[in-house]
Amino acid sequence: MIQNLSRKIKILDVGWALFAVFAGAVVFYFGKMLTGVNLELYYGLLHTFRPMWIVTIIVVPFIAGMLVSAIYGLGGKMLANFPPLLILIPEYIISYDTRFLAEGVSVLPIGYWILIVIVCVEACAGGGIVGEYVIKKTYGRSSKSDRHIRYQNKVESKKPESAADINKESL
Repeated sequence: MIQNLSRKIKILDVGWALFAVFAGAVVFYFGKMLTGVNLELYYGLLHTFRPMWIVTIIVVPFIAGMLVSAIYGLGGKMLANFPPLLILIPEYIISYDTRFLAEGVSVLPIGYWILIVIVCVEACAGGGIVGEYVIKKTYGRSSKSDRHIRYQNKVESKKPESAADINKESL
């Protein structure tokens, strides 16, 4: 019975998922480069937290999440969590090489950086939800054609049309 209810994972589905995640990561990376903000570095209070920093932490991941969901389709909102992780984790590891940092610039402590990553991932997931809704025009419930064969042809009960019919049925 479990085999009938579970969906078989196909190689093509995995390929589309990987393609969608990597396309979202590319959009996130180039969007981050376009804004010119390094989320893992701290330049000081006035130079770090500027409007482009907010665009980089919210808008760029949102657009990347929409792309992931547009490519993959139903279920893309779950895959949309991965593109920021693919970009931010290696950049944070690379930024620990302090030889290349300018004077007065420091790497964020891991706790603060994790908060930034969480915000990016959530913004990307929000973009995935919006992208799934825009592309598929559905959210939450699957269509009747996606149901199990046993439940596809089930006849719905006849609904009473007037108050007189309701009174007859209750007697």
